[in-house]
Amino acid sequence: MAAQFHAPMTSEGARRNRRVAFIAMGFAVFMGGMAFAAVPLYKMFCQVTGFGGTPRIVDSESQVRGERTLTVRFDANTSGELDWHFEAETTSIRLQTGVTATVFYRVTNRSRRPVTGMATYNVAPDQAGPFFNKISCFCFTEQTLAPGETIEMPVVFFLDPALEKDPIMKNAESVTLSYTFVPVRQPKTAPVAAREGSPKL
Repeated sequence: MAAQFHAPMTSEGARRNRRVAFIAMGFAVFMGGMAFAAVPLYKMFCQVTGFGGTPRIVDSESQVRGERTLTVRFDANTSGELDWHFEAETTSIRLQTGVTATVFYRVTNRSRRPVTGMATYNVAPDQAGPFFNKISCFCFTEQTLAPGETIEMPVVFFLDPALEKDPIMKNAESVTLSYTFVPVRQPKTAPVAAREGSPKL
């Protein structure tokens, strides 16, 4: 069997290989950066467009009053890893489109240590997302509660009158705003007694 002969690599070939290696490395770094940014970019996209049942974040109240009145329901959930009691102070309201409303949620840390949580949210049906406009809310903001501590958190929002012209939403009678609290971090401290005077359930 004849022996195979490999010609020595020229300086031009070496430069070409290095160039290909640098391009591949740059592409890998770029893709890694895109993966890291995907979550916040997706959240921003959903908040701007209302995609996937995500309420839109707006800066001001509606300047238009609509003609329809819908039932808005408020749902509260917690992760199984979070020993908090979380509820909406009002389970539902009747709201005219274009009218701003303020509702409150209440959460209590039932554990014996400080805990930090953060709320995610969505609207059902999904088609209502682009028309559910929030001016202020506690979503995606870390909340740290001492043992036994209770806090109240407002949500300020309105239903865009444009939903009255949407072919999917024209027959909708209600929408539901749902929050779910999940743990952010658990401080590694020994259990302590509940803060004196902290409200309890």
